[in-house]
Amino acid sequence: MQIKDLLKKTWHFIWHDDSLLSWIVNVILAFILVKFIIYPGFGLLLSTNYPIVAVVSCSMEHNTQPSCNFNHLNFNEWYNLRGDWYTNKGFTKEQFNNFPFHNGFNKGDIMILKGIQPKNIKIGDILVYQSQMYPNPIIHRVVKISQKNSMYYFTTKGDNNLDTDLKEIDEQQIKNTGKAIIKIPYLGWVKILFTNIIGAIK
Repeated sequence: MQIKDLLKKTWHFIWHDDSLLSWIVNVILAFILVKFIIYPGFGLLLSTNYPIVAVVSCSMEHNTQPSCNFNHLNFNEWYNLRGDWYTNKGFTKEQFNNFPFHNGFNKGDIMILKGIQPKNIKIGDILVYQSQMYPNPIIHRVVKISQKNSMYYFTTKGDNNLDTDLKEIDEQQIKNTGKAIIKIPYLGWVKILFTNIIGAIK
C-alpha cells in the first residue's frame, strides 16, 4: 500500500499541485521527455541526428537587404530584387518558383529535417550542414552539384545573401543532418531567446 500511496501522491504533485516546486518539476520532466525521448524518436523516424533545427540567421529571408530588417517581400518582389544572380547562373524565375521553400524562411522559424543520401539531393533543396567556421549548423539552398572521385560536393547559398557560401560542402558535412521538409514559423524564437539569456548570464 505504501508504494501505491506514494505513486498517487507523486501523480497528484506532478499533475494537480500548483506549487512552485511542482512547476519546476514539470519543466524538468518536459525537458527530459523532449531531449531524451521525443527528439531522438523523431531522429530515428526521419533518419537524421538533427530532426529539428531553429533558424538563427536572416540569410534565407526574402527582404530588401541581405540582413535582418523584417521587411518581408512576396516572391515576385524578392526575385525582382535578387533574381539577377540566379539568372546569371542559368536559373529561371519559373524554375526557382518550383524550388522547395521558394519564399525562403525567417530567423526564428523551425525546420523539420529528413536524412537524405547525397545522390538524391537536387538543385534547389535546402540542406543543413556543419561548418568549422560557424558554431551553429548552416541551412542554405543547393545551387550547384558536382562529383569528384565518386564523392558529391554541393555549392550552397542563402537566398538573401549576395553570393554563395565560401566553400562547397562535401558528403561528410551532411552525414548527420539532412534536407528541410517542413517549416514551422516563429517557434524557434524560444530557443534563440533562451540561448541569448544563457549567453548573457555566462
